[in-house]
Amino acid sequence: MPANVECTVMKMTGYDDAGTGFPVVLVHGHPFNRTMWAPQVESLQGQYRVIAPDLRGYGENVCDAEKTLLSTFASDILNLLDSIGVERFVLGGLSMGGQIVLECYRQFPIRIMGLILADTFAQLDTPERRQRRLDTADRLMAEGMKQYSNEELPKMITPHHVRTLPKVAEHVLRMMETTPPMGAAAALRGRAERIDYTPLLKHIVVPTLIIVGDQDQYTPVVDARFMHEHIPGSELLVIKDAGHMPNLEQPVAFNTALQSFLAEVVQKAGAAAVRAR
Repeated sequence: MPANVECTVMKMTGYDDAGTGFPVVLVHGHPFNRTMWAPQVESLQGQYRVIAPDLRGYGENVCDAEKTLLSTFASDILNLLDSIGVERFVLGGLSMGGQIVLECYRQFPIRIMGLILADTFAQLDTPERRQRRLDTADRLMAEGMKQYSNEELPKMITPHHVRTLPKVAEHVLRMMETTPPMGAAAALRGRAERIDYTPLLKHIVVPTLIIVGDQDQYTPVVDARFMHEHIPGSELLVIKDAGHMPNLEQPVAFNTALQSFLAEVVQKAGAAAVRAR
């Protein structure tokens, strides 16, 4: 395929759709797949319909383009939800998934009843960070995922948890190592071109929960506080003893926060429906 050509149409075949009730859609980060949400799917599916897709180029969903924009990921998610009959939903994402969530809100806010932004940031990349994404994309295409994955593991979860939570560490490493290099590289190139979501934050009018691990090296607490200060009425939770993936490192605290937040969203949605009658 010629350079810089992006996939435009894709039917998402890899996704989980568990439980019944109010829909909750969870978007994974880079370089993972939908299994990163396994503790949340298990926790929520007794009360909610939980939908966790593989993004294009990750997990079971493939793409052979050289670049995937966040706007394309957002369109994929909307197309999937339309195909399975989901009209209104709470949308959550971690890291790159959180940026995709912001892009979704930019594209189709009327469909979204609440936002969960975990370990992500809204500001534009610095020139150095942008170049690092491009360089990493080239590296992954040349070397594959294995060495990169081993280097990044103690940043994805804390070094302490690499040692004390071996099953979590194994899961995170396996997700990274099995991600197709082309899909990961395409996403990195697309993120290098993303817009600044800071101006969008003040226009977010749905309930928003912001979560971050207190030891996150990629998107530190200061980034979460920035979003909290700019999104009206948002909630901020800093999870102790967690890195970039508190949903796996501290699933009880993470799931408790989600349960409480979702209960409030559903209650408000019910009250609004009554008022509209």
